Amino acid sequence: MTALNVNGQSLDVDAEADTPLLWVIRDHLNMTGTKFGCGVAACGACTVLLDGQPIRSCVLPLSAASSGQAITTIEGLSTDGAPHPVQQAWIDHQVPQCGYCQSGMILATVALLNSNARPSDDEINSTVTNVCRCGTYPRVRKAIHALADAIDPTEVTS
Repeated sequence: MTALNVNGQSLDVDAEADTPLLWVIRDHLNMTGTKFGCGVAACGACTVLLDGQPIRSCVLPLSAASSGQAITTIEGLSTDGAPHPVQQAWIDHQVPQCGYCQSGMILATVALLNSNARPSDDEINSTVTNVCRCGTYPRVRKAIHALADAIDPTEVTS
């Protein structure tokens, strides 16, 4: 058994140490918001936060995430049932098209805004490197800029 801190809860998982964190989250914890995209850490559909930093969970073994680090999945962003500010910005600016990549993109954006409350387009492009096959990048940037302009940066913290 491995103890994990996922979305603020201590959870025990019975999985091999080399199992990718993505499959632990999806198959063992039944949190299916984190998506499998490519399996080689290129697309970002599997992005979760590990101690606030975006990581590609499809290549991170369980053993690398089990030392008391805080894991945040898309399911953990909302604390009271209301959308997280980044999720609300996505809704307000109609960012998703198919939506498959969006949980990873949202978590990457949360991490970006936690470290840089007023990012430029270049900073967004170089930090939120998730692939969106529908091409919603202009709406992603618009939502990030609107969010950065509208709220106190301390409200973005996951």
